[in-house]
Amino acid sequence: MIVAPAAERNKEPILRVICQHLRPTAGALALELASGSGQHSVHFAQALPNVLWQPSELEPRALESISAYIAATRVQNVKQPLNIDCSQSWETWGGLKPNSFDLIVNINMIHITEIKCTEGLFKGAGQLLKPNALLITYGPYAVNGVITPQSNIDFDLSLRQRNPSWGLRDISMLQKLAEESEMAFKQMVDMPANNKCLIFQKRSCV
Repeated sequence: MIVAPAAERNKEPILRVICQHLRPTAGALALELASGSGQHSVHFAQALPNVLWQPSELEPRALESISAYIAATRVQNVKQPLNIDCSQSWETWGGLKPNSFDLIVNINMIHITEIKCTEGLFKGAGQLLKPNALLITYGPYAVNGVITPQSNIDFDLSLRQRNPSWGLRDISMLQKLAEESEMAFKQMVDMPANNKCLIFQKRSCV
């Protein structure tokens, strides 16, 4: 099992945001895209027993770690992870059905992937979420072209030096992607370590 220190630190603050916005009912279904180690999925599932979680990843080592966490915790409401590449069309995401999810969560992916992964995330969420359901993303972002504090400026520079297609994305760009996928930007929540949760809501059916 991979133990990611950042995931260990942020899993509870992110859970608190989820609990404030998700009203779990029997049969609620949640998708985590880019689940990483699996620490988030099992933590959320243990706290929200009425929600069935579908984790996903692209890297084989991460997929193995997620399965190991499911086995070690014996949690009953987490499915085995799907191999999902967010840069590819949602139709390739393991047969997931449109309008079927009450929640999609994406943690610390947007700034360390190419923009086509972010575009795929929003297009997929627009298709897979039920009307009025939520997409919650977590990570560091630019706001109206401004990155704060200095530690995030330095982080953004280091990311772009590693890969020019990486870096902190501006919230205004994400709002545009959301609008293009029939979602509206609902709220920004300040989080520890200069991160934010962004909450988008799929529009209701007309």
